Amino acid sequence: MNKKFKLALIPLAVSLLLTGCGESNKAAQAGDSAVKAKTEAVSTVQPSATLEAGSIVVSARDVADRAANWQLEQLGNLSYIPESHRAKSENPKFWIQASFYIGLTRWAETTSNKDYLRYIEEMAKEQNYELLLDRPYHADDHTIGQTYLWLTEQTGNKDAYKPTQELFDKILANPPKVGLEMLDETSTTQNGSHFEGNCQDRWCWADALYMAPRTWLKLSNVTGDPKYFEYADKEFWASADYLFSDKYGLFFRDSRYFDMKSENGKPVFWGRGNGWVFAAIPLIIDDLPAGHPSRDRYIELYKKNAAGLMKLQRENGYWPASLMDPDIVKTPEVSATGFITFGLAWGVNNGILTDARSKEIVEKGWHAIEDAVEPNGRVNWVQHVGKSPDPVKKTDSQLYGVGAVLLAASEMVKWED
Repeated sequence: MNKKFKLALIPLAVSLLLTGCGESNKAAQAGDSAVKAKTEAVSTVQPSATLEAGSIVVSARDVADRAANWQLEQLGNLSYIPESHRAKSENPKFWIQASFYIGLTRWAETTSNKDYLRYIEEMAKEQNYELLLDRPYHADDHTIGQTYLWLTEQTGNKDAYKPTQELFDKILANPPKVGLEMLDETSTTQNGSHFEGNCQDRWCWADALYMAPRTWLKLSNVTGDPKYFEYADKEFWASADYLFSDKYGLFFRDSRYFDMKSENGKPVFWGRGNGWVFAAIPLIIDDLPAGHPSRDRYIELYKKNAAGLMKLQRENGYWPASLMDPDIVKTPEVSATGFITFGLAWGVNNGILTDARSKEIVEKGWHAIEDAVEPNGRVNWVQHVGKSPDPVKKTDSQLYGVGAVLLAASEMVKWED
């Protein structure tokens, strides 16, 4: 992120209207006229009259705008993130920040918020619409492409997807031939970038199904060329069939977890790992062309995963970091809860989940999310970067957790109390 863009972030303060924070207003006045014009346009966003129907709808608008704008204000200063992942978090092209933009694009589109659109557009231009190329096959490094392609859909800017198309054409010309088993002995570091195993040239871990397939789908949608999603659809199902447990209705994070047991003797299913996939499925379904032959299969997987997840919500509304052993990490965990609440709310809103219990679970999940967001918009209780159910502190926060909250809010603003 260059210096100019950092300066543009400092005075961004939509939360002024909600919290009355005078210091942010002073910061906005300190900017030059161009920066002031941009940030003031964002900070005057008001809830639309059509979104005042019920208390949850009002809450969703309030929570999401506070969270989004707190996070945007912090992008120039991520000192609250552990140093081990701070530099990567500062890079908009890396999956951590790119996951935040997926939530922000969904929120901007759902609320027709042109100020967020302009903000996202400027970020993408600053990055020259580029992807990271040190690991050309790695799903994580395809994540930001979803935002670039979303911009093409919103603005008609075809330049926004050209670098993504160039990379994906190279992948199609030389598709990976590795298997899906995660083998620790094949772990490597290349060009300073880590591979847990060589299977990560494919989508051999649960997170990947959120990061990459939708990018390929959107590229087919904007170009009209089905070859991109034909590849992604095949790879998605290879991975989903490999990692999904029909017995439990849950996804193993990767093959190393197939036989792993928690202290209570039950299988280890990571909360956020399942949240990644469960959020990805509705996003993919919404982007599928009408009549696509895989639609029913995605919906069937969604229903199985939803059934498995709904059994595991805790009394406090959160899903545990370790889904089948909530005593391993007893604290709240918002990234899993945000993604899962989004997925379930989508199912209710689209008439796929029709029983009263589903609605109760969603509302309970949303109220848990409300409790995790500070008045200034900071999202607490977000497990840091990892691949397993790790401890969480209240002060832990990360960009993808905010993205999950924004996804959940994008469905809750459609809610019928």
